[in-house]
Amino acid sequence: MSEELIKLKNMSQINNLPTADQVDDNQKVVVRLDLDLPFLDGQILDNSRLIKSMPTIRLLLEKGCRLVIIGHRGRPRVDNLKDREELSLKSVYVELMSLLEEGEDSVSSVFVEETTNRDIIFQALEDNQIVFLENLRFWREENEGKVDFLGHLVEIGSVFVNDALAVAHRENASVLLAKMMPTFYGMAFAREVEKMSQILLEPKKPLLIILGGVKEDKLDQLPILASKADRILIGGKLPTYKEKYTDLSNVVWGQLDEFGMDIGKLTIDRFISEIEMAGTVLLAGAMGKFEDAKHKEGSQLITEAVARSEAVKMAAGGDTKAGILEMGLVDRFDYICSGGGVALEFLARDGKLPAWD
Repeated sequence: MSEELIKLKNMSQINNLPTADQVDDNQKVVVRLDLDLPFLDGQILDNSRLIKSMPTIRLLLEKGCRLVIIGHRGRPRVDNLKDREELSLKSVYVELMSLLEEGEDSVSSVFVEETTNRDIIFQALEDNQIVFLENLRFWREENEGKVDFLGHLVEIGSVFVNDALAVAHRENASVLLAKMMPTFYGMAFAREVEKMSQILLEPKKPLLIILGGVKEDKLDQLPILASKADRILIGGKLPTYKEKYTDLSNVVWGQLDEFGMDIGKLTIDRFISEIEMAGTVLLAGAMGKFEDAKHKEGSQLITEAVARSEAVKMAAGGDTKAGILEMGLVDRFDYICSGGGVALEFLARDGKLPAWD
């Protein structure tokens, strides 16, 4: 057994979450992973979400467990044949098995498209150590949180291991399996919960939140977040929705440039001055269309300002992480969360999420 696995097996419970090292030997385990990897032209751009779950998977395999791996990719339209083709998890399965077999003995596995077929999954698990199921979001019941949709997995598996922190705030059927089965949490999941607890639940004051990106649902918890943060700065496309939130005195809405694709110079200067006074900074989202060189100045200058700050620094979300990686500033942050929405929900809900509450 590797030194890493020995260390993981000796971990105590984090935040009272039972961890995967406590799963009994020789169990049939349903494992929820973060499988929503970024792609470009059909190629995986970043497999770090898989890499972080390797210790948990190897640990369970060493225990003699057989695994049914579940997850999602993208936001496919139900019954849309093009989305089913473009957002299939087949290539993610191939990548996972490639990582798993590096330097290891071969692991028997199979990809199963018939995610809702109990008999096929049951037989596949009898014949293989890993059964990897197709994108759960191809079925509307997943997003609607109808956990009975996965009742056949409750029958087949003896325990559930959740190592998908990025969706821990969503009431999806695969997340709510925690209410239906004896549940444990992956080692990556547990470590991330520990870091979020340390940074967000007892932050060094003042607590500054910087929100960006394009998704309006990032503002769903804004009134609650405003009650917890000393200051919230908002950039990206989000300032276009400010008319709905006019009564929050500690929220600073950025002004966009003439193209509406980035925050302007006055906003950049204001945001930097706020960053310099912060004790803890949570950066969640890009300040503009950072993938376009013409509209990346706001994101770059704000990220650099956070990186050089003496505050405790946390970043959250895929686009945020991508920008930090591109700028070579990963080592300047105390923690980078695998999901953006989950960090905001974690703070808003005082550390309670559907994945374990």
